[in-house]
Amino acid sequence: MNHTSCPTPDLSHAAWRKPRRSQANGECVEVADGFPGAVPVRDSKNPGPALILPASTWTTFVDHLKH
Repeated sequence: MNHTSCPTPDLSHAAWRKPRRSQANGECVEVADGFPGAVPVRDSKNPGPALILPASTWTTFVDHLKH
């Protein structure tokens, strides 16, 4: 896999959202939209630093979850 360096997006004004199927116990992830080519992901119960994934990696991950 070829990793390239890309700038870390400024997440200070990110609008975080939980998945529609998130559980009431708060154990889920949150994602932020509006970052072309990247998907910021963080722990909803401990919203510390975010993991920044390439959009293609996130899409592959979600597709695997669906199947």
